[in-house]
Amino acid sequence: MSEPIRIQFTRFSAFYSPLIATIAGGFLKEEGFAPQHSIAPAGTSAIEGVVRGTVDVCQSAPSQGFGPLENGQPPAAVHFAQINEKDGFFLTARAPHPGFTWDTLRGRAVLVDHGGQPLAMFKYACHKRGLDYTTIKALDVPSARMDQAFRRGEGDYVHQQGPAPQQLEHDGAGHVVASVGEAIGPCAFSSLAATREWLRTDAARRFMRAYRRARAWLLTTPADRVAEAEASFFPDVARPVLTATIAYYQKLGCWTPHAEITRPAFEATLDVFQHAGLIRRRHRYEDVVAPPPDAAP
Repeated sequence: MSEPIRIQFTRFSAFYSPLIATIAGGFLKEEGFAPQHSIAPAGTSAIEGVVRGTVDVCQSAPSQGFGPLENGQPPAAVHFAQINEKDGFFLTARAPHPGFTWDTLRGRAVLVDHGGQPLAMFKYACHKRGLDYTTIKALDVPSARMDQAFRRGEGDYVHQQGPAPQQLEHDGAGHVVASVGEAIGPCAFSSLAATREWLRTDAARRFMRAYRRARAWLLTTPADRVAEAEASFFPDVARPVLTATIAYYQKLGCWTPHAEITRPAFEATLDVFQHAGLIRRRHRYEDVVAPPPDAAP
């Protein structure tokens, strides 16, 4: 009889294909699991389910550990593997702009995702590209309504995670001109999190084995075949759009062969959050990150 494993996403998109593929590609099933997945309610983090014991493993971000540490408390969950080692947001313009540079945004209206980490990363990308963030007209529209707002004519540019930008291109409503991930480079962006207790279980080791195999498959499989396997998870996304999104992320290099959250990637994320003024001090890697459960003792 298959063993249930409860997985929860904070955000659900093709960007998180390394975790989706563990289910869609049958890798968890091969380890004897019957995976159950859910999406955290809007405005909450999947970490909360892990802490309550209703979720075994979740999609999160190492930066989720900064809040408790800023208040002098150890995080209740730890991050044991990366999902994406680069930001997965894009900038989309209304028309093609082959000569686009980030300085083009100066004085322009940009629908910016004001979620904690997306906004911090966007500000840091501006900094890395030599643009003062305060010189743009950053429009704050709730994430779920940004796409509609842009399609209605608000803003000159929109800042979104895939596959929304690829859908805009597919519909002739926009053209991707820049990648935040390319501007920043490697960082500890999104991760798998669980309690330290769960990471000591045999189930955790079997999960990690499935996850490593899913990552390897994702990196070596053509995007159209990955999209075919994941299509049932994205019933409202056209297959060409899903394929284009997966192909772009494969090329971006956010899905690396290694699953570990590296110290350099963690330090880069501290740089981002310090620049945004969201942390007062640099936190210890060991307070946020744990080795994968299949790591050698």
